[in-house]
Amino acid sequence: MAGVRVIFAGGGTGGHLFPAIAIADELKRLVPDAEIEFIGTKNKIEARVVPQKRFAFRTIWISGFHRRLRLSNFLFPLKVVVSFMQSYSIIKQFKPDVVVGTGGYVSGPIVYTASVLSIPTLIHEQNSYPGVTTRMLGNHVKQVCITFEQSKKYLKRQDNVVCTGNPTRASLEKVNLADAFNYFGFDSSNKQKTLLVFGGSLGATTINNAVVHHLEKYIERGFRIIWQTGKEDVERVKSVTGKISKEFLWLNVFIDRMEYAYALSDLVICRAGATTIAELTRLGKPAILIPYPFAAADHQTENAKAMTEAGAALMVKDSEAKERLFDVVQSLMNDSGKLQAMSNASKQLGKPNSAEEIAQRIIKLGRR
Repeated sequence: MAGVRVIFAGGGTGGHLFPAIAIADELKRLVPDAEIEFIGTKNKIEARVVPQKRFAFRTIWISGFHRRLRLSNFLFPLKVVVSFMQSYSIIKQFKPDVVVGTGGYVSGPIVYTASVLSIPTLIHEQNSYPGVTTRMLGNHVKQVCITFEQSKKYLKRQDNVVCTGNPTRASLEKVNLADAFNYFGFDSSNKQKTLLVFGGSLGATTINNAVVHHLEKYIERGFRIIWQTGKEDVERVKSVTGKISKEFLWLNVFIDRMEYAYALSDLVICRAGATTIAELTRLGKPAILIPYPFAAADHQTENAKAMTEAGAALMVKDSEAKERLFDVVQSLMNDSGKLQAMSNASKQLGKPNSAEEIAQRIIKLGRR
């Protein structure tokens, strides 16, 4: 299909952004001359990551509405009005054939405006319990692609819903190990087992505290750690880890080359968000999952249960992480057979063709 023009709107967190990038990458593979533009906000992860991926990027003025009383809430009605005006202007200028929303408040104005203008629209929902944008716009869009079958029961309209899984980037599998070792400054001749620790794009204080609590023991056991702390905790964690040799520890706010981190890891410690689960299962990575207990409808716990029941992961409750995590890590790292069995089970759950399926659906919508 020559000249397909697609707007992607989504962001706020990596869980909304990275599926969009995965779909856009696949769309460019299928239609090399596709024109793609991303819409996001200027202060969130998309403003930094999308330009790095060399996609066009524009911003609108919108934010979420906080349940607690905040001064920013008083600006919310104005932001909604402005964001719809900006969305209309962007759509009229870019003239997209299809508009795709992948979640977060930024996708609402763009997707709804496109639907009103009779431009084909598609939403991808990552979580088992659909977000507010998906629930509100599900009736208005041409197609809703869901990750979990159980999501259907939360949507009023059923005839436009299809279960595709959660898109992940093919680049996650295309890694030169020498480049990965160089990126983290590790010695490739050192055969230490490596832990990958992260809490999503924003970090997770519970996970950070749990690792800090037994940090000396991790180092004493000879474990190498790749650790993404998130912005809020980085200085505090650095103050604790400052004397640890860089041959044992790489620490930063964010991991820009996640494919390198996965490639070197023997075991992953993380939350149980849908995008994280999709990446783990695509790569067959054994994991210790610590679900975020305040996620909507407790969907992270449901995600983690699905992984543990399949033998692909172990789950540690958020409230128990500080005391239990090290013992669970040590038990797994000392059992190569168990790690391999978990890896095999994880791989069986993966849906590596999700991005291609959704890209094909976008192409089909653009041809109508």
